Amino acid sequence: MTLYHNIRWLGLAEGIEFLPVQKKVKSVPVPEDIDLVIEVADCDTQDYLWIMRETMGRMGEINRLTWDDVSLEERFVILYTRKKKGGHLTPRKIPMTEKLFQVLSARFEKRHIGKPWVFWHKYVSSKTQQVCEGPYKDRKKFMKTLCREAGVSYFRFHAIRHSGASLMDHNHVPVVAIQKILGHENGTTTEIYLHSMSDTERQAITVYERARNSHSNSHSRAGEIGTH
Repeated sequence: MTLYHNIRWLGLAEGIEFLPVQKKVKSVPVPEDIDLVIEVADCDTQDYLWIMRETMGRMGEINRLTWDDVSLEERFVILYTRKKKGGHLTPRKIPMTEKLFQVLSARFEKRHIGKPWVFWHKYVSSKTQQVCEGPYKDRKKFMKTLCREAGVSYFRFHAIRHSGASLMDHNHVPVVAIQKILGHENGTTTEIYLHSMSDTERQAITVYERARNSHSNSHSRAGEIGTH
């Protein structure tokens, strides 16, 4: 649209009363629901969901994760995100929880030599029609099936980030630490993300891990009691 058309549109828009937009609070799954979804998934998908859950990474960040980005010795992973379309990939370090260390260690032992990605697949190229190997680009489709099989309300990958951030927020982790772990450029985004206002990143991850384990253990004990 040209500058002339922009000015003309603004002139025409004067006096128009815009209808209010109702913003809805996004539903955040409880830890028990995430546990159930992971339980019904196959082994490879379980690893994918655990890594997403323990890093609170975005789908694209997990898809592009390579073994060069994983330090089992120093127990951290590096996630890369592109803040703007066409922009550079920006890295951030995420300390490992014990669960993340276990999952990545097991995958590292079974990794395919010559395949740099933590998660990869074979697919038919839409351009060449040849069978190729490479990282995933999109893995959204299986969540509806898993949620249905687990008997929980449908949630997307992004909701797993919300759940982890909420756990840390409810356990009084400073917003600035949550901001760094989520990879937000400013704290305002994080505050909107958490829907609330409420030391280091490693301390934040430790608090999150303890809270998540507490929920998971309670869920497991309830299941054992129910079988007797």
